[in-house]
Amino acid sequence: MQIEKRKSDDKTACIVLKKCGGCQKLHLSYEQQLKEKQKLAESLLNKFHKADPIIGMDNPYHYRNKVHAVFDRDRKGNIISGVYEPGTHRVVLVENCLIEDQRADAIIYSIRGMLKSFKIKTYDEDTGYGLFRHVLIRTGYTSGEIMVILVLGSPILPSKNNFIKALLKLHPEITTIILNINNKRTSMVLSDKEQAIYGKGYIEDSLCGKIFRISPKSFYQVNPVQTEILYGKAIELADLTGNETVIDAYCGIGTIGIIASNHVKRVIGVELNRDAVRDAITNAKRNQVKNVDFYNRDAGEFMGQLAASNEAVDVVFMDPPRAGSDEKLLNSLCILKPKKVVYISCNPVTLERDLKFMVKKGYQVKRVVPVDMFPGTGCVECIIMMTYCGQNRK
Repeated sequence: MQIEKRKSDDKTACIVLKKCGGCQKLHLSYEQQLKEKQKLAESLLNKFHKADPIIGMDNPYHYRNKVHAVFDRDRKGNIISGVYEPGTHRVVLVENCLIEDQRADAIIYSIRGMLKSFKIKTYDEDTGYGLFRHVLIRTGYTSGEIMVILVLGSPILPSKNNFIKALLKLHPEITTIILNINNKRTSMVLSDKEQAIYGKGYIEDSLCGKIFRISPKSFYQVNPVQTEILYGKAIELADLTGNETVIDAYCGIGTIGIIASNHVKRVIGVELNRDAVRDAITNAKRNQVKNVDFYNRDAGEFMGQLAASNEAVDVVFMDPPRAGSDEKLLNSLCILKPKKVVYISCNPVTLERDLKFMVKKGYQVKRVVPVDMFPGTGCVECIIMMTYCGQNRK
């Protein structure tokens, strides 16, 4: 692999690195970033099994297919957009981000200028007055489709038709535009109130040969290049024969399960987010996958019921949020006793905690594969392959 090298004092270095806080490692060369992430993974996980060398990127820049910008005004009254400074609600102006999709950054820049020309006020968190709060952009890496979500404090966008027409004239590459109405004083970006005002209200993208629908609130990995590697490696580690019954816990829009469906007898996807399950069902139909069923349930409760019914499950894929899995799910998993568990984690600290629990319940870690899903940041993704050894360990 050829690693793109860039010195910390390069002219392309991020000028808001210390204020933004999003990229804790961007001042380091990419080679050094990978070394530090490898060291972190080894320090936490080598007690279970020696970690493989981390899988990095050929080009570790502009990989994020999901870009969020908050809008505000500076002390001079100028409209700015960017991210919150860590620990505050002060907005750091971001012009060009080294990890964000460049098409998304260009659209946000255009919208900032349009707010001034259309005399649209930005939302003031302190007073609750104003209209324009956030812009969220999702891009399809292979499809080229682009979704723009305008988050407003009220449902009325002045000169809406002219505003949208002007935006599309500047960026004809946009395929759908959605208004999301969030009038609550909350740190949540998106509310449940949304309306597609241009296009179909979602985008599609392909991953590992399958096509997926991505709605505004659906979970979809932000680094499409590394996601193909991540999911491909996870399925490879499961060493599937074609006869397995597989559970995809925290299945989201069904990515892992649908991709694995070609290699197994049956896939059961479980997800608590109703919107994601709806997308997952649509995605299975879109890809003509008939050996997968999706359930809008809590994964822990669902697996507990399967265990109580003496249902046999061969493999469980699980990709929980940063907080890791809760004890209820892990208990249910260990009672169900699948022969193999493939755990994908974006937080090696909570991963270490969960692995300790599972090892005590009779599982043995066979592989640890770190993958750099978030270059420039301190985050490390890891794939863990475990097998049930049939004996509880003290």
